[in-house]
This record gives sequence, structure tokens and C-alpha cells, in this order.
Amino acid sequence: MNLKMNFKSALNVIGLLAVCILFNAGIALAKPKPKILVFSKTRGFHHSSIAVGNTAIIKLGDENNFDVDTTTDAAKFTLDNLKQYSAIVFLSTTGMSNQLFTGDQKAALMKYMEQGGGYMGIHAATDCCYDWPWYGKMSGAYFKGHPAQQEAVIQVVDPNTVATSFLPKEWKRKDEWYSFKDMATDLHVILKIDESSYQQPGLQMGDHPMAWYHNYDGGRAFYTELGHTDESYADPLYLKHILGGIQYAMGVKKINK
Repeated sequence: MNLKMNFKSALNVIGLLAVCILFNAGIALAKPKPKILVFSKTRGFHHSSIAVGNTAIIKLGDENNFDVDTTTDAAKFTLDNLKQYSAIVFLSTTGMSNQLFTGDQKAALMKYMEQGGGYMGIHAATDCCYDWPWYGKMSGAYFKGHPAQQEAVIQVVDPNTVATSFLPKEWKRKDEWYSFKDMATDLHVILKIDESSYQQPGLQMGDHPMAWYHNYDGGRAFYTELGHTDESYADPLYLKHILGGIQYAMGVKKINK
């Protein structure tokens, strides 16, 4: 009887040990959530929408299984620190590169992209680093000018991406509409603006891109012009648009649906 009980007890102990081992192994093997860094340092115009933009992106992370760090501190741009991030979002950054970064910090960002990192620029991310051609080619263009805020029609020219598949073919909204200069030649444009739908004296481009992506220097780069207004960050369609761009830049979703 005692032998039977001891044998049964031993089996129970072994079973418990096995459960503990499997549980601990599961914890060890569980992948941490991917993480992004939202960078919004400004040395030119400071957009009030940066604050609501940060809050909205944090909420997108909570809802879509990624973590979000926000900063205006370029000291975060070391290669060892950037390695933890699946993508870096430049949220309406402004200023020349030597106002935003040291040489070592710029080198860290370049190395991060070379090693397969992701970049996403939102709105004024093209209004910075005019003195750094590498950055201009990554963001895809530089800001040239804009008229007064007004309604305009955004045309979806590629409806088969994670950042556009849910949008109406013609998307009417109010924002601040940029014209661009020094556009890169390898961009895959997904949104354009209908120049006949708003007033932009002296800023016409003819063919007028507003959002695009491309592979750049070993990494992934996505830019959207939209996002000047606070109201943008309460607009479900806009939030899905930037979420798609973030997920592509992170490498967690392919750009094409």
C-alpha cells in the first residue's frame, strides 16, 4: 500500500515539475512585443498636434500589439539603443540636421537603416534636415511650401496597401497641404492630391504626391504628408492610414494587401 502511494506521489511530483518546466519554457520562448520610437524634436515650427499625435500612436500600439516610446531627446540615437526598435517615427520634426543631431547620432540612424530598420515620416518630417541629403532621400522629398489650411480631395492611387485599402477612392478632408521639392526618383506613390480641389497659388506641382514608400539603404521608409491638424488624430481613417505605414515600417506587415 505504502509503495503504491509513494509511487503515485512520485508521479504527481513529476507531473507538477513537467508543468512548471513547460510553463517556464513558454515564458522564455514568448517573443517580446515589437517596439517603435516616436521622435518629435523641433528647432523650427512646432506643431501643436505633436502632443495628440503621440497619444494617438501610443493608443494604436496598445490596440495592435506594439509598444511605443516617445522622445524629443536625440541622445537616444545610439546604435545600441536604436536596435531595440522595429521602426522610428519622425513626427513633425523640424530644423536643420545640425540642430537636431550630432554627427554620431546621424551615423547611428544611418547604420540602423543599413541593418534593416524602419523609418516613418509624418507631416513635417519633410521640413527638417535640409542640409543632410541622406535624410532627404530617405524621407523622399523636402517641404517647399503650403497655402492656408483648407479642404481638398486626396486621390488613392494604390488601393492595395495596408495604408490605403480601406480609404475611399477620393478622400475629402481638411488639412495643411504641402508642396515638395527634391523628390526622390524611386518612390512608390500611394496618395496624391487633386490640385483642382483647392487653392495653392504658386505651389502647383502638376503631379502631386502626398504619401509614398520605398526601400532605402537596407531598410523600409514610409512617409505621409497628412497630419498637421489636431483633428487628424481623432479621424479613424487617418489613424488606420498611419497604422498601416507604421506596421510596414516595422516589418510586421507587408505593404501590399
